[in-house]
Amino acid sequence: MPGRRMLAMLGVVLVVVSMLAGYKAFWINQQLARLNAPKPPASVSVAPVVTQLWQRQLPAAGSLKALKGIDLSIEVPGVVTQVHFESGQAVTAGQSLLQLENQMETAQRDIALANRSLARQNFERGQMLVDSQAISKGEFDRLSSEFNRHNALVKQYTAALEKKHITAPFSGTIGIRQVNIGDYLQSTAVIASLQDTSSLYVDFHVPEQAVQFIEIGQSVQVEVSARPGQHTLGLVSAINPIVDDSTRNVRVRATLPNPHNRLLPGMFASLQVQLAQPTPQVVVPEESISYSPAGQYVYVVSPHEAAPETAGTVLTAEQRPVETGERRNGQVIITRGLAPGEQVVTAGQLKLKHGAPVIVSADRNLSPHAPLFSGDNGAAP
Repeated sequence: MPGRRMLAMLGVVLVVVSMLAGYKAFWINQQLARLNAPKPPASVSVAPVVTQLWQRQLPAAGSLKALKGIDLSIEVPGVVTQVHFESGQAVTAGQSLLQLENQMETAQRDIALANRSLARQNFERGQMLVDSQAISKGEFDRLSSEFNRHNALVKQYTAALEKKHITAPFSGTIGIRQVNIGDYLQSTAVIASLQDTSSLYVDFHVPEQAVQFIEIGQSVQVEVSARPGQHTLGLVSAINPIVDDSTRNVRVRATLPNPHNRLLPGMFASLQVQLAQPTPQVVVPEESISYSPAGQYVYVVSPHEAAPETAGTVLTAEQRPVETGERRNGQVIITRGLAPGEQVVTAGQLKLKHGAPVIVSADRNLSPHAPLFSGDNGAAP
């Protein structure tokens, strides 16, 4: 009896072990089948490789300045007696702006005029007398010298009187007034700023290696941070004939019109120097470029024949190395590796590897006219 009971228990154990082993084998086979099963296509967005005209540009930065702009100041001290302008007023060349107290200078000039008048009479009288030898030649020379001296004094006092009167040296817009009637001004004191903003210029620096591409009259596209998206076209007007030995840069000046006075001196400007005539270039969206230690690459989507058991064609992603050039406005030049008309992945690269099947989904960022693949496994309409 005990032997039969032991055999029955061993039989039960063997049955349980066999059932567990069978279940484990079944589970392992399922996992292997899942690993070996083909993965579903990854959903990606694509964009076409296009050829478009590309204008080579050299970026730079600078500050706008008025072609004519100064701080009005006085040369001599004095008390302000008259102010003939208001803040922000448009003035013309030669217009009177400010008058300092000038009674002493006026009196000195009047005395000089009276003395010159007497010296002129003595000189003219001496001319007649020396011809008749009524006076000596030496006396006539003295009278001539005296007349010249008084004539110079008149010019001296007239100039001193003019320095008490400030006029606009050119037409423009005057800034905020910094003086009032009755103020005592020291010499070189600033009265206001005068700016002719009808034309502006901007100085910027370019590397010495780029000077060979800069020419007088070259177009420069100017954008100020105060008006983003609005561009003004200027022209290169001067190139400094010397390289800064500390920075190895060359100073360049561009002038630009400002007919509506929308630009103001002092604004920060971003510039793009147009280096050459536009040329056709192969261009793709910048987001299609991926990076690895081996370099830059893109995924090119192309149709391939499906497996025999599957009808039609499938789309696969080919990892292709590329060489890039200049980047601008979300676009990048491809100098090597792509041909116009090919399709590159712009979204979903992280899910891909070389030869992976893909399905193309619509990219809202693309133009509605951008071509997409169609077919058995093509894009959704």
